[in-house]
Amino acid sequence: MTEKKKPERMCIACRKRGGKDTLLRVVKDKSGAVGIDPTGKAAGRGAYVCADEACIALAEKKRCLSRSFRQQVDDGIYDELRHAAKEGTGYGG
Repeated sequence: MTEKKKPERMCIACRKRGGKDTLLRVVKDKSGAVGIDPTGKAAGRGAYVCADEACIALAEKKRCLSRSFRQQVDDGIYDELRHAAKEGTGYGG
């Protein structure tokens, strides 16, 4: 029997591929609100970031989320990402 494939996603900051369950998912919904998606199943445009302080800082410096969502993203989302990475919450999948 073949092994089921696990979905892979790419970090928007460092461009490394990783399992969907190891990355943090940020989603922009239809209304344009941006937030962390702990379930990995929320409707809307998603972007993934490694759960690593260095990657989150790089994403903030390069404004990766603003570019991915084609809109200005509040800087508070990066603080939420740092908190989710420390707590181990916010993993998609």
